[in-house]
Amino acid sequence: MKMNTHTKQVNPVKSKQVLYHIMAIVTVIIWGTTFVSTKVLIREGLTPVEILMYRFTIAYICIWFISPKKLFARNWKDELWMIGMGLTGGSLYFVTENTALGITLASNVSLILCTTPILVAFIAWGLNRKEKLRKNLLIGSFIALAGVALVVFNGNYYLKINPLGDFLTFISALMWAFYCLILKRMNTKYPTLLLTRKVFFYGVVTLFPLMLIFPGYLSITINTEILSRSLAWINLLFLGIVASMLCFIMWNIAVKELGPVYTSNYIYIVPLVTVFASSLILDEPVTFVSLIGAALILYGVYFVEKRG
Repeated sequence: MKMNTHTKQVNPVKSKQVLYHIMAIVTVIIWGTTFVSTKVLIREGLTPVEILMYRFTIAYICIWFISPKKLFARNWKDELWMIGMGLTGGSLYFVTENTALGITLASNVSLILCTTPILVAFIAWGLNRKEKLRKNLLIGSFIALAGVALVVFNGNYYLKINPLGDFLTFISALMWAFYCLILKRMNTKYPTLLLTRKVFFYGVVTLFPLMLIFPGYLSITINTEILSRSLAWINLLFLGIVASMLCFIMWNIAVKELGPVYTSNYIYIVPLVTVFASSLILDEPVTFVSLIGAALILYGVYFVEKRG
């Protein structure tokens, strides 16, 4: 007598997909807490530009030991693309964002930055019409964006338009969108660790031309007294090793495997994490409205990823 036995097998491809989604989620959760560390370092006396230089330098030194020791790309065109990654994912992104924070409301900055996933989808579609604008992506994105608005304003509903600050924030969101798309292009040619190392290197190098253009705002001073404090070093090491090196590696892998459109969708979670981290560490209040916003964010992200 022949017996039929059915054993449930795990699809290895699907298991890997889950791993890449987890990488993206862990990355945005950590990035959501970087606001708190940055705020601590600013209170210690460091400027946003100094923080960026230190965190990217630490990240570059650490990743050098595990990345391929290849110094340059195979050709000058690819090297230019890597410089573009350092600009869009490094110096220009952080400089425009931090400058905007000094000009316009932080709520405006958080809300506009969360348009990045939609920008990625539209730019990808504009550059390649084979990339479809799926209905589930648009619906889920707008649900999540509505949740972001509730979380960011936290029940205050105060929106003040500042043309320059809001424009700089939009440029910052645009930079990150282009970074994800350039990354997708280069991921097929070079290892992720090499690309990530290049981002840190050119992120620091391209800071210096920007300092010549904006000398009043962009300046770096080595303050040994601040750097000798344990609180400053703990936060700098967290930003450099965890939030920069490890997170950029995980994000770049996720973009390579899931694509920039669906990976960017997890950016909606960043304000949610920031609000709760600020509540736990900085004792900032969380209202019922922000909890409703949190539910909308999670549902919007789930809607896109589940249907995608």
